Amino acid sequence: MFRPDPVIQRIPLGTSVVCVIDDALIEPERLVDQTEVRINDFAEAPYNAYPGIELRLPPSLSATFAEYFDRYLRRDFGVRRTLRQHAKLAMVTRFEDQLQPLQTIPHIDQLSGVPGECVIASVLYLFREPTLGGTSFYAPRVGQSRMQELVDAASSLEALTFASRYGIRRGYCSESTDWFERVLTVPPRWNRLIVYSGTVLHSGDIPAPHMLVPDPRQGRLTLNAFLTCRRQLSA
Repeated sequence: MFRPDPVIQRIPLGTSVVCVIDDALIEPERLVDQTEVRINDFAEAPYNAYPGIELRLPPSLSATFAEYFDRYLRRDFGVRRTLRQHAKLAMVTRFEDQLQPLQTIPHIDQLSGVPGECVIASVLYLFREPTLGGTSFYAPRVGQSRMQELVDAASSLEALTFASRYGIRRGYCSESTDWFERVLTVPPRWNRLIVYSGTVLHSGDIPAPHMLVPDPRQGRLTLNAFLTCRRQLSA
């Protein structure tokens, strides 16, 4: 499924890195074809804040990505081995007036609170229209207590109340604000894979929400994978 011996572009991001691999899949069109067949199985997931529809993929596919990561990327993120993994196909489909507060601010993918473990996230772009947007990374502009207050409010307040109280418009996060500084944007490209630490604040960069459609041929289709890993032992 993945091309062997990838050419890896490593972009510094604070104390971490974003790895970018172009032409990642051998047959990306085949995956889009399979997605089209299963489009009726996509649904919004109530357990996360993803602003669209998704389809959980079988363990065999997520295991394939885990093997690829262990072979080519593990050392970039200081991990010893992968413990668990899951993957999904996803399409951002919500218009801005449908977004909930958590969907209007950058987030982290901190799926493990176990000491010595970390989460690695990845996005594989399966669309050709660059206007559908890539991924942006952010740094907080406020202290930890204020940031926690913001996240708690985004989890509990009604959308218009949250936007008014915290000065965050009801829309996709695509630029720096009083709360977050955008430090890097990786533009999309057909069959481009990006891999990054799930603990880094990030958000889909969606410059044209009116173009979002639940169509694998026209919409913002991605393959998203998440790995829970064991960190390397400190020297």
